[in-house]
Amino acid sequence: MAKYKLPASYEFRVFVQAGGLMSYGYSLSDLWRRAATYVDKILKGAKPADLPVEQPTKFELVINLKTAKALGLTIPQSVLLRADQVIE
Repeated sequence: MAKYKLPASYEFRVFVQAGGLMSYGYSLSDLWRRAATYVDKILKGAKPADLPVEQPTKFELVINLKTAKALGLTIPQSVLLRADQVIE
């Protein structure tokens, strides 16, 4: 949306690292770590059908201040303090 100078929110942090304004979504690194425990259980003989379905438990907010400035936006300090990562 940068082409049209519209603020946009994304699901994953990689979009913000590439220049997007902000993202709020589940942590991919946490999902991969948790998936490894499933692989471990399966390799130790557990049946995949017997394993419970899990939902994401870790969510992260990432804000790109450089993009906010380019769009002429001011992000409130209260929001910046809640962010897991602020890209400057």
